[in-house]
Amino acid sequence: MRCSLAAAIALALAASAVSIPAFAQPAPAASGAVEVTTQLPRTAKPLHYRVEVTPHAEQMRFDGKVSIDIEVLSATDRIVLQAAALTFGNSQITSAAKGGPSIAKVSLDEANQTATFAFDKPLAPGRYTLAADYTGIINTQANGLFALDYPTEAGKKRALFTQFENSDARRFIPSWDEPGYKATFDLTLNVPSAQMAVSNMPATSTRELGNGLKQVVFQTTPKMSTYLLFMSAGEFERSTVKDDNGTEIGVIAQTGKVEQARFALEASRDVMREYNDYFGVAYPLPKLDNVAAPGGSQFFSAMENWGAIFTFEYALLLDPAVSSVSDKQGVFSIAAHEIAHQWFGNLVTMAWWDDLWLNEGFATWMEGRTTRKLHPEWDLNNVDAALTSRGAMGRDAMATTHPIVQHVATVEQASQAFDGITYGKGAAVIGMFEDYVGADAWRDGVRSYLRAHAYGNAVTDDLWREMDKAAPGKRFVQVAHDFTLQPGIPLIRSSSVCVDGRTRVSLQQGEYTIDRKDKVPLRWRVPVTLRGADGKDVRTLVDGNATVDLPGCAGPVLVNAGQKGYYRTLYSPEQFKALSEGFERLPVVDQLGVMMDASALAAVGLQPEADTLDLTAKVAGDAPPDLWQRVTRTLGSLDDLFEGDASRQPAFRKYAYARLQPVLASLGWDDREGESAQARQLRSSLIGMLGAMDDPQVIAEARRRFDAFLVKPESLSPELRRTVLGVVARHADAKTWEQLHALAKKETSSMVRDQYYQLLAVGKDKALAQRALDMALTDEPGATNGAGMIGGVSREHPDMAFDFAVAHREKVETLVDGTSRAGYFPGLGAAADNLQMVDKINAFADKYIAATSRRDAETVIAGIQTRVRLRGERKPQVDAWLRKNGY
Repeated sequence: MRCSLAAAIALALAASAVSIPAFAQPAPAASGAVEVTTQLPRTAKPLHYRVEVTPHAEQMRFDGKVSIDIEVLSATDRIVLQAAALTFGNSQITSAAKGGPSIAKVSLDEANQTATFAFDKPLAPGRYTLAADYTGIINTQANGLFALDYPTEAGKKRALFTQFENSDARRFIPSWDEPGYKATFDLTLNVPSAQMAVSNMPATSTRELGNGLKQVVFQTTPKMSTYLLFMSAGEFERSTVKDDNGTEIGVIAQTGKVEQARFALEASRDVMREYNDYFGVAYPLPKLDNVAAPGGSQFFSAMENWGAIFTFEYALLLDPAVSSVSDKQGVFSIAAHEIAHQWFGNLVTMAWWDDLWLNEGFATWMEGRTTRKLHPEWDLNNVDAALTSRGAMGRDAMATTHPIVQHVATVEQASQAFDGITYGKGAAVIGMFEDYVGADAWRDGVRSYLRAHAYGNAVTDDLWREMDKAAPGKRFVQVAHDFTLQPGIPLIRSSSVCVDGRTRVSLQQGEYTIDRKDKVPLRWRVPVTLRGADGKDVRTLVDGNATVDLPGCAGPVLVNAGQKGYYRTLYSPEQFKALSEGFERLPVVDQLGVMMDASALAAVGLQPEADTLDLTAKVAGDAPPDLWQRVTRTLGSLDDLFEGDASRQPAFRKYAYARLQPVLASLGWDDREGESAQARQLRSSLIGMLGAMDDPQVIAEARRRFDAFLVKPESLSPELRRTVLGVVARHADAKTWEQLHALAKKETSSMVRDQYYQLLAVGKDKALAQRALDMALTDEPGATNGAGMIGGVSREHPDMAFDFAVAHREKVETLVDGTSRAGYFPGLGAAADNLQMVDKINAFADKYIAATSRRDAETVIAGIQTRVRLRGERKPQVDAWLRKNGY
């Protein structure tokens, strides 16, 4: 699964409270090396499911029949499996040995989401078939089977999809809905004759049933976990290509839109070729579809169902009238992420949610690796991996962080595990591990792991054992355990002296933390790469501390050369001065690394703010766009320190304008033939940031272009369309807001329509923000837009959005995925800069969030408290630098 690009409110959000049944206990993993959690008794396991479903889309319900081949492992008079929001009819069990059905009495436990099938006599160990008729509901949000409505020129249409990760297959089929209970599936769908039905496998037969219905029977799936089962039905079109091994790769979209998925189709073919080679295990299914769906989610943007990836349209389709190069990159990287899961997650699945990172961290790393390999023009300076690494550190430096491998006890905690640690830190440490053992050894270990556990389940140590074999003598397991079994970020303090014509570098390991200045550091064995005056890399393993001699004494010493290590570097003042003096001679990725570390260290008082500001002043006007992106973001972050401070913010903005305006003038507002993707993205970033800083020239030009756009839509290029509209929407008056509203109401492209409704929620004007909040609770924006609109308001008006959502909690909950609710509400306050919001979130959590599901709330609270404290500490230093430099 890939977290939603629109889900700025919360990355991993929890469902309503579910307690653990008394029989929940550790279960042996497939490897037998450790025990994993289950919430079901161990008396039986599934072998094969036969499922027939008839959706009634207009009534928002469905009928189901299931027949499950099971193995009873120990004598029992009941079979307990997971079921949620299902109602049961006839139910019975038949012994494979004795024949003759026994009627089952079904009882439901809504709190624990289980169904118990009880029998008059105990079942002896052996093979049985459990059968049941049942009914369920079709949801409006992405939990279980759900409906998405979308506009077309012919009127509103409705399509059906499923979303089961992490624990919602139980809303579609009574099942052992946990990753460790793998089985095969036969799925039959009865759908309207005019619709296309899609599932994990190709259809084996289709026949007309009469009354406008047809029956589609699909091939048997491989052995897999329930959360990977998929179905969809709607008025779709499909386009296909064949890969080198004969696999049929397809894209499926609403009728008339499939050509917008052409790039995704060709990208999927290229990615499949790369993965078949890298993993050394051919993709095992006969087809791989990617199904585009209108709308969105607060939780995710795509899901890796085996053979039938689900992706929201904004992350799969490219409309030439509105899509930018960033959209194209997003489509590619998300497809690469989900296709990586076909191996890491689907072929080999984590035994329980403790090891979710085996899915998500690896898919994120493979996504980045593959994007850089197949599209090097998008990352000319090899900076993306460094940005991923540093991006995870903000969360990981807080007291509310967690280890990559973490204990998960409930389905809500599983939902919250889909966060920046699991994805971003997981990918970052994999990149460091690969660099440490070597790319070939790493690939050999991955291949061995996949072969050993294909169609089964694994835990993290199963992978480490294979890596240790592939890279002997590296102390790999020790290093891997340090970075995956404990939370946090190493801090490498570096100092140096010249001894007999050589530079002696002393490295000492501590811990980088944002909100615990007096914390006793954890200890890591840290792979460190240094580069001295001769330009050659030297590697060492810092176990507490280390000393390294480098040739010569001239020139700066660079720690974390290449920026592949997951740690912060704090240089001695003398070392940092030397690095600063030769800053422009460093590779771009290392310039970024030094800037990002200096900024992060200054934020917690370990380095002067002046060091960061001096670096922003050193970047030349014609420096690579990657550097100017960093300067832009750094200045934007510092500008936030002065938000609401009318007496001090103008001085800072005078400096920011002086740095950023000339770069924008040099680039110009319009695309230039032959310019790089990075240049186009920088132009958009500069306009967006200067607009956020209330630059009157940028606002005026954006409004001018918007007026032209209203007359002639094609006058606004796809590269700038979203940015210009965003600046206009942020500074909108009532007339402009109504113009945007009119565009939203008349738009027939579901993807573009959604963008307009989100724009209505980003304005600074409080009256317009209130109008957006009120609209979010109506049917007008569509079932999946309302929560996003409230979230959009929260970025500028967190108190207003939070108070509104709490006041209308029951209605707002219907707009949010069940997996998102426990984090969605606290997330609305995340942008607040007052401690009163902390009190509000605590009060909400005490009343509505289970004690085991408060990680997201605690993270938001810690962020607000830390931001308030650090703002007071940092602003005087920035003021002093500005005065010293004439601002």
